[in-house]
Amino acid sequence: MNIGKIPVYIINLHTCNPKACTASKILRFRKAKELSVKQIKAHSIVLTPFSEKALSPSDRESALQFGLIAIDCSWNKIEEGKEALSHGNGRALPFLIAANTINYGKPTKLSTIEALGAALYILGEKEQAVDLLSLFNWGEEFLKINNEYLEFYRTATDSEDIIVKQSIIMDSLFTEK
Repeated sequence: MNIGKIPVYIINLHTCNPKACTASKILRFRKAKELSVKQIKAHSIVLTPFSEKALSPSDRESALQFGLIAIDCSWNKIEEGKEALSHGNGRALPFLIAANTINYGKPTKLSTIEALGAALYILGEKEQAVDLLSLFNWGEEFLKINNEYLEFYRTATDSEDIIVKQSIIMDSLFTEK
């Protein structure tokens, strides 16, 4: 299995359209390993929109040692994933814009592959992120529209710094000029 420097895992809750499921393709191409909720290690980094702590480069060592986990769950059924999302070290991604065909242009509505790609990028594994995102023809578009943000986030020192950087981005986007 070719999963790169940071071990990548997916817990597939099978709540989304199988034809549009990015997690299934990641697993099929062996870019990640499938886990059950019971297999989540206490120190694994689990991507979750419910976390009060943002993912930052300071999470790199935990990710290298215990893995990066995405819970594949439809945004329409996110409540069903709350139990799975409460395991490990939960981390939320900062502001990013989706490029997937279902939620293109929508802030924060990332697919599983976009979330993992962004996390790997922020954790300093840009090459692994690019490789993963290359599974979809819109993966390059995701990196293109979020390049400035991802580069800015990966210079953060910790979760608090990510929040400061996110605030700077949000202010620049939503402040009248």
